[in-house]
Amino acid sequence: MTVAMTTHFLKDLRMSGAANSLPAILRDAETKGLSHLEFLSALLTQEMDHREETLIARRTKQAQFPHSKSIESFDFTAIPTLNKTRILALMRGEYLDERRHVILMGNSGTGKTHLASALGLCAYQQGRKVKFYQTARWVEELLTAREEHRLLKLEKEWMRDDLVILDELGYIPFSKTGAELLFQFCSTRHELGSIIVTTNLDFDKWPEVFGDVRMTEALIDRLTHRADIHMMNGESYRFRQSIQAKHPKGND
Repeated sequence: MTVAMTTHFLKDLRMSGAANSLPAILRDAETKGLSHLEFLSALLTQEMDHREETLIARRTKQAQFPHSKSIESFDFTAIPTLNKTRILALMRGEYLDERRHVILMGNSGTGKTHLASALGLCAYQQGRKVKFYQTARWVEELLTAREEHRLLKLEKEWMRDDLVILDELGYIPFSKTGAELLFQFCSTRHELGSIIVTTNLDFDKWPEVFGDVRMTEALIDRLTHRADIHMMNGESYRFRQSIQAKHPKGND
């Protein structure tokens, strides 16, 4: 059997990782004298690695992350108020099993979205279902679903996720109906799955966004009932980057 024919059969079997790696593994087999079992093991290992990479890429796309950020690239020294030990503990994912929430609160540019994305990425790597929403856009989607009479269908979809990330709550105030729909969403998910919220507003400012004090108090009560709250006040990362670009080290 030729290499081309073997590659064709592997692709027909939907083993593209093995098919693409076949020439290189054959070269290794010749130079290193691999046994048949070692050759097969190397081929299947490449296929499994390829499938894992493909799965992570597909889930990341489905999650609708604006960008993929890892915890390794986060600068903890820039936010002295942030407890690094507690954040790293969250990366293990126990909060998802316990259906606890996470609230990342602080001024703009301090890495709240970065941390939320990193937590989402860790959840993916643990095999969880995650969805990332910019809060204002999610409210728009809820409003559209309501107008098109498909809120119940959408609710079934969001309840399948182990983690929902609501990013940038507080930047844009909601309409009365939009606020009510977001309240309904959070209330329904409260007992069924974890939520991560990033916000630039302290809790006492949330009524300005939702427009209803009693409803906002009820929402805060639900979210904070069993939540890890992390304050992230510090100098804006984007501001620091801008200053460094204008005044690089060594150029006084």
